[in-house]
Amino acid sequence: MPEEKLIGKVTHFYGKINVGIILLSEELNKGERIHFVGPTTDFEQEVESMQVDHSEVEEAQTGREIGMKVIRKVKENDEVYKVNE
Repeated sequence: MPEEKLIGKVTHFYGKINVGIILLSEELNKGERIHFVGPTTDFEQEVESMQVDHSEVEEAQTGREIGMKVIRKVKENDEVYKVNE
């Protein structure tokens, strides 16, 4: 069973473009696997691209708010976990 660590929370979701805004409590890098968990949310995906202030970044630091394309709908306050395989 993979180990998971809480790294952030969803603060907003833009449905028309399938982008979730995540406030990070830990750093996150492109290529890492994350798990979205909430009352009606439960899925994993790889971080394929993320943006900070509308600029593409490879990594984002603790305390930053990032935007990223998500494969399913996420909701405000959904928790985001980093999956360590």
